[in-house]
Amino acid sequence: MTPGTETFYGEVRNAFAGAAQRLGLDGPGAGEPDRHLAVASYTGSGVTYTVVLGLWQGDIEIHACRETASTVCKVGVAGLARAAGVADGRSGVCFGARSLRQLRRSLTGQIHYVELVHPLVSGAPDEALALMRAAGAREWHRPA
Repeated sequence: MTPGTETFYGEVRNAFAGAAQRLGLDGPGAGEPDRHLAVASYTGSGVTYTVVLGLWQGDIEIHACRETASTVCKVGVAGLARAAGVADGRSGVCFGARSLRQLRRSLTGQIHYVELVHPLVSGAPDEALALMRAAGAREWHRPA
């Protein structure tokens, strides 16, 4: 059974505490309540990391989001780490969250990727967006 939202927020807070302090991230910010998802976010240096727990699917994923004056890019940190060359496909990042043990393991692995990619996505916008696009980011253009 997937952990509930209260457990999720407590585990995210505990798992992200060290990385948030080292990277200068503020959070967690809670997303809008939803029957299907629980969301927490950490923001700093122009990047927002959104931790999303699929309550029905029992999975968890951390996305990196970078906004500029003309665009918004969003991509999962595991794909971003592979595109940046700081992780390989065999590193075995987990996404499962059907139990508290799985949730903790998935958070630990994905937060490690946040720490690896943060210097790359928080730097110069053009390079950050190019890396995010190479990782298959979803991109929205702002109206002119």
